[in-house]
Amino acid sequence: MEHYAGIDVSLKESSVCVVDATGKVVREVKVASEPEAV
Repeated sequence: MEHYAGIDVSLKESSVCVVDATGKVVREVKVASEPEAV
């Protein structure tokens, strides 16, 4: 099964979204924009 990931990075917070081949969101999280969190 194929998955695709996208990351939206800002100074305070980053959003990560993983979707499957049909475009259905599999996982979506927000993390602090620090190397340890990302």
